[in-house]
Amino acid sequence: MSDNKAHLEQNYQGQVVLVTGGTKGIGFGIAVGFLTAGAEVIVCGRKEPETTPQALVNGIPKKAHFIKADVKDTDSTASLFKTIEEKFGRLDVLVNNAGGSPFALADKASPRFHESIIKLNLIAPLNVAQQANYILQKNGGTIIFIGSISAMRASPGTAAYGAAKAGILSLVKTLAVEWAPKVRVVALSPGLVKTESSHLHYGDDAGIAKVSATIPAGRMAVPEDIANACLFLASAQASYSSGCNLLLNGGGEMPAFLNANENN
Repeated sequence: MSDNKAHLEQNYQGQVVLVTGGTKGIGFGIAVGFLTAGAEVIVCGRKEPETTPQALVNGIPKKAHFIKADVKDTDSTASLFKTIEEKFGRLDVLVNNAGGSPFALADKASPRFHESIIKLNLIAPLNVAQQANYILQKNGGTIIFIGSISAMRASPGTAAYGAAKAGILSLVKTLAVEWAPKVRVVALSPGLVKTESSHLHYGDDAGIAKVSATIPAGRMAVPEDIANACLFLASAQASYSSGCNLLLNGGGEMPAFLNANENN
């Protein structure tokens, strides 16, 4: 384990990584992963977080840099990347992570709600990627879009979110062609991930355990799982990967007939 960690630190030492939505949940875990691997990590959000991602690197505490920015606002995004260029002089990896949606049935949600979800989960990531590409084209780099299993199956209660994430998969294929060969563009689509807000979707610990039992791997993913996949996708080992989607779902969902057989 220690040898692998040293290998990752060598790979990312001196590299600059931006993780949008990196102040909580999956993004926080991704930021910690890149910090541990030796990178200079930037996280952004609309307000200063109570806790900023940090990690021990060679026994020395290393903390992410926070820059205030609203990814849904194009002026704010432009200011974010201007600050990154001025302060760091480069960018090597963008993890386009910011997004999400509360539960809302499609026929109950307002048109404004649907528009806001599409903007956050599709339009904003495109704008962020476009701004990042201007910098990445100088020295090369990787853009990782965090997608979702919702793009590939029905997404009841989060219809607009699922549609936006499906759009991300199409977007990744096109940008990988337009921005090659300097910039690789990939998608990472997690299944169910256990974070500090899991109870909002799955209830208490018993509810989370019940949902976890439907996953072949026997558990939900944790942010560290997503971080490890990002570390691979941004590495030299994945240098021929572009325009693709890595599905990270623990084997998917347990077929209903298996559960039925267990009950007989």
